[in-house]
Amino acid sequence: MTEKQIARRELLKLSPLLSLAAFAVPSIQRRLLAGGRELTGTAQSSLRRAAAIAPSFSTSDLTPIENFPVNAYLTEDPGVDIGAWRLSVTGAVERPGEYTLAQIKSLPKIHQITRHVCIEGWPVIGSFAGARLADFLKFVGAAPDAHFIEVECADDYYEFIEMPAALHPQTLLCYEMYGGDLTPAHGAPLRLQTPAKLGYKQAKHLVEMRVTRVLGARRGYWVDQGYPAYGGL
Repeated sequence: MTEKQIARRELLKLSPLLSLAAFAVPSIQRRLLAGGRELTGTAQSSLRRAAAIAPSFSTSDLTPIENFPVNAYLTEDPGVDIGAWRLSVTGAVERPGEYTLAQIKSLPKIHQITRHVCIEGWPVIGSFAGARLADFLKFVGAAPDAHFIEVECADDYYEFIEMPAALHPQTLLCYEMYGGDLTPAHGAPLRLQTPAKLGYKQAKHLVEMRVTRVLGARRGYWVDQGYPAYGGL
């Protein structure tokens, strides 16, 4: 077992304490108290909030990238071969298959400076760029009656977001931060980025995406440990 795997197991032991610590952050406290940790109860309010536009900031507000914390799963660098990388798309789509980074970059590029909030309590303001997930879903022909997007990552992390959040205009398939390509630590070559969600919902190192009408048994790595399912702000 690697040091990273040991550290992850130790972190899991601390998960209840982290959840309690989150109550010290007012916005997270309100979210946890309002909805609990399951797919029921918070769904309607989460879906309504998905339409809200998160605040944007100026370059003068940016957190320096060296001060942007990195929370890794098993490793900060899962060793993705960027040249050979493909995003596998399956499920309720007209055009399943493997998509290159060049194809994703062919979609309109969106730049945004928004706040990133971790459930541990730290917020930062970062610069992100990529294709709207909504544009990519249209590109692959996602079924109009699909309800969820499930993703798998190169480091075995996994997550989901509900369709209203996926179609939100600020939800990106992000391939740049601070004007440069994503680094391995920040999720190269592709990650989810949305200011409407807590950080653990913004999966890094994407390798597979499933468009689905019904969630599978595995909903999200931290969600399956008891974190709020929708993880909205």
